[in-house]
Amino acid sequence: MHISEDLKEWIKDISISIICAAVILSFIKPTIVKEHSMENTLHENDYLFISRQAYRLFGDVERGDIIIFPSSIKTSGGKTKTLIKRVIAIPGDKIAIRNEQVILNGEVLEEEYTKDGKTKTEMDEITIPAGKVFVMGDNRQNSSDSRSKNVGLVDIDSIMGKAVFRLFPFSGIGGLY
Repeated sequence: MHISEDLKEWIKDISISIICAAVILSFIKPTIVKEHSMENTLHENDYLFISRQAYRLFGDVERGDIIIFPSSIKTSGGKTKTLIKRVIAIPGDKIAIRNEQVILNGEVLEEEYTKDGKTKTEMDEITIPAGKVFVMGDNRQNSSDSRSKNVGLVDIDSIMGKAVFRLFPFSGIGGLY
């Protein structure tokens, strides 16, 4: 059987496209925001690109990073829920919440990204252990995060990626930092 030159080119183009897509998807994970816990930074149905390799190739988790990670919370279908939250404290940090303010390492944390500008939960000071981070949603009154026993501190090794770019809605397209 003789394969035409056009068919060979077509097969070659498709193969290259599949390989390129596989390489891209090993670095980038497209994600759609499904909740309101990160308002006003992120909104329901925002389409994001998550860097899967951000912490393997480009450095450690930093305060202010927006990360995705699996939780022990179950969806209505029984699946493990993936959460998207902001890193507030990293290993070695001391964090407390008093008088509607987050106190990080003895200083009031300035958080212009929060929806209401305050955090109503009270929390005694804790020190973040090695290998863990403390995360919160930007919509503090509507967020299951490290303040909750359902989420708690997040294992750095369980982080699936760092949100880096919003593709949709087009009015908000661009980097997140």
